[in-house]
Amino acid sequence: MKAIIGLGNPGIKYENTWHNIGFLAVDEFIKKHNFPNYKKSKKFNALISEEIFDQEKIAVIKPQTYMNESGKAVRQIMDFYKLIGKEIIIVHDDIDLLQEKMKISADRGSAGHKGVDSIFGQTKIQDFIRLRIGINPDLKKTKKAMDLVLKSFSRRESQNVKKTLAKSVEALDCIIIEGVEKAMNKYNKA
Repeated sequence: MKAIIGLGNPGIKYENTWHNIGFLAVDEFIKKHNFPNYKKSKKFNALISEEIFDQEKIAVIKPQTYMNESGKAVRQIMDFYKLIGKEIIIVHDDIDLLQEKMKISADRGSAGHKGVDSIFGQTKIQDFIRLRIGINPDLKKTKKAMDLVLKSFSRRESQNVKKTLAKSVEALDCIIIEGVEKAMNKYNKA
């Protein structure tokens, strides 16, 4: 079994913001692969959709804690499903990558991402697989992180987001079917 955990913030206010790109990516994944609609789990404070994919049970999860509290839900999910770090794929925004770029990493530090920090803090491990999706329009300009991550997509950015989400689903497919090493070789160069 594997779990794909998209990070974001619950609520309409945050729906189309850069900080919710993890939520949007896992939504695209379940849509493409005809997973059932999410069910709310009060036990985990998360939305969960489960299905067999590539002959393996996959749980797609959107914690309904706020981003900075993501670790609480992830810890409970790991304990319940008896998962280890390498069986979990965390999908999240990355301010250190340009928009339309993504990187797959494993067993790597958080680079200051508060949601990932929360997960590391609650689980006491960091050997998760991560799909980091770029949200920065220009790495040369320094903006306050909060101003960028909570900004809604512009009309032009929305078109690019669609392409990025499609590519992120392909990357998730590759991680699950071919393994993280092959996925890194394929998607980290693009």
